[in-house]
Parts: sequence; structure tokens; C-alpha cells
Amino acid sequence: MAHDAKHKKSRKGGAAKIILMVLLILVLAAGGCLLAIRKEINGSASAGEPVSVSIQQGSGVAAIAQKLKTAGVIKYPHVFRWYAGKQGAAGKLQYGEFELAPGSSYDDIIEALSAYAKADSVRLTFPEGTTAIAIAKKMEDAGLCSAEDFLKEANTGDFSQYRFWQYVPDDKDAPDRFLKCEGYLFPDTYDFLKDDTVHHYVETFYSHFDKQITDEMYAEMEKQGMTLSEVVTLASFVQEEAGNDQDDNVAQVFRNRLAEGSPYPKLQSNTSSHVQSDADNNYLWNWVAPYYGGWDSIPENILEAYDTYACTGLSAGPISNPGIAAIRAALDPQPDDEAKDAYFFVTDLAGHYYYARTYADHQKNCDEAAKVNKSLK
Repeated sequence: MAHDAKHKKSRKGGAAKIILMVLLILVLAAGGCLLAIRKEINGSASAGEPVSVSIQQGSGVAAIAQKLKTAGVIKYPHVFRWYAGKQGAAGKLQYGEFELAPGSSYDDIIEALSAYAKADSVRLTFPEGTTAIAIAKKMEDAGLCSAEDFLKEANTGDFSQYRFWQYVPDDKDAPDRFLKCEGYLFPDTYDFLKDDTVHHYVETFYSHFDKQITDEMYAEMEKQGMTLSEVVTLASFVQEEAGNDQDDNVAQVFRNRLAEGSPYPKLQSNTSSHVQSDADNNYLWNWVAPYYGGWDSIPENILEAYDTYACTGLSAGPISNPGIAAIRAALDPQPDDEAKDAYFFVTDLAGHYYYARTYADHQKNCDEAAKVNKSLK
């Protein structure tokens, strides 16, 4: 028995030595790692040959840190991200082409990235309500890419890194939709690097759109039982019919029509209708028809799904790319009393909006608007 106890004691002692040895190795490894990190932060006296690093517009500090690692400028992207935040420099980092030397200190790298790089770029402005085809054409006119390639990438490319993308129906789930990308190419002013990829051009619009839709907005959609596609589609009509301080009122009128039990379940908006007139702002006539080579060449299912005088409820997809004000109004309108229960609205050439609950009152408003228009001519 005494022999067994001694043997157990010996085994315990051996185990303790092994644990101490492992701990010592871990401490030394951690110390070595910390030393390597500190060395990288402070930089090396013998920096390597500069390498070219291209930072895309809209890149956050995490994406920039990963770019630096891929280019061999740094080894620890998470450390760089932490350090840039600690220095209050995360929001100051610019986009463009930079020449950076591996082994440079983090301070030197941040200083270089904080100075605007005079990249060969093109600045383009896309007003709220611009259609996908108009955006693609503008990109082509600027010499960045062909309109065809832009639309192809926007409709078929993989942008699953963005949260909103998972809520955009695939073509098989939306067979009557005109363009998958319509509504999500966020309108704003952008600087595009020349000789960049078409994917990055499209990504510039999509990444900006993704930032607009907050967690609270997604929660509100779920609460209301609305999909992102429905919100953006409704917002595109609000954008085209208003796009001003009447966004909330117009959105409320459309939502009243869309409500269960509504006596007027069709949007009946001239911004997407059967009317064939160059003078009108009509999505079907001005954009869909030319795309297919003429009105008579529009596929019947597309025509029926976008003619708001024929289809019940929303069209099969957005009719433009709305701004954030229209999107917010579509999701959670704050209407004036005159529009709260209205099913109709009409505008005059002076920009005044008239709201009505009944068709009879709407006719009176139309007559009033006509008088104003006549006086202005």
C-alpha cells in the first residue's frame, strides 16, 4: 500500500511538471506573439519595396485591413483594425490607389491612407428615382463599362455578402419582375475608379443601399408582415409620385389602397400604366418598352404585372431606385389629417397636392387642379 501511494505521488509530480512546461510554452508563445504585434505596430527599420494597394470607395476599416494583409503590408488585420479605432482614425481612411511599403509602422500606414489619393476617377450623380437602365447608360457614357455589362452583373452577380440581398427574390420566385436590380441601386453621388471591375461598380451602389436599411427597419417590416421587396416597390411609386414633402401623404394613400378590404385595391398610378405617351413619366412606356424593342414586344406577363390599372396591389417590382426618404415613408408614413383616410390624390402644375376619400371628391379636386393649370398656361 505504501508503494502504491509513492507511485501515485510520483505520477502526480510528473503531471504537474508537464502542466508547468505547457504553461511556460504558452506564456513564451504569447510573449513572442505580443512582441511580433508590437514590432508590426511600430514598424521595421528595413521596410520592403512599396506595393500598390487599391481601396474601393465605401470600404470600412475591416475591409481595408484585409486588403493590407492580402497585399503583404501587414500580418495582423484584426490588430490594425483595433489600432485604427483606438487612434480615432477608422473614419478618416480614404479610397483610391496607394503605394505602401511592407514593414511600415501602423501610424505611417494610417497617415498614407488618410490622405486622399489622386486616383484616376469619375464622379457621377444619380438623382433619386433614376431607373436601373438610366444608371447603366450613365456608367457607359462615362466610359466606365458598357450598360449591358452593368445590368448583367447587377442582375446576376453574387452580392450575398450584403444582408439585403437575401431578401431580394430570385428570378424563379419572381417570374413577372422586369429587372432584379431595380430599386436597390441606391441613388447618390459616387466617385468611380477608372479601369475598375464591373462587379465593384455595382457593389458601390449595393453596399450603400445595404447601409440604409437598419435593424429597426427590418424589425418594423417583420412586425407589419411586409417584405423588403414590397417596401422598396412601394417606395419607388412614392418617389415617382412625390419625392418631396408629400412622401408620407402619398405613401399613406397607396397603403390605404393596399389595405385588406380596400374598395380600391389597384394603385392606378400613371407612373406605371397602359398609357403610351412620351410626355408621361411612365415606366412601361419610357423604360420597359424600349428595352424589349417596342410596346408590342413587351412580354404579356410583364405588361400585366406592371400596369397598375390592371394588376391588383403592387407591381411585380420597383419602377425606379428610390431615396431613403421615400423608403422610410413607404415603411412607416406619418401623414397629415387630409391624407390619413384618402384613396385618391391629384396634383396641379403649381405643385399642390389634393387628397380625397371618395371618387366624387376626387373629381372635384381634379376640376380644381385643372383650373389652376389653365391659369398657369
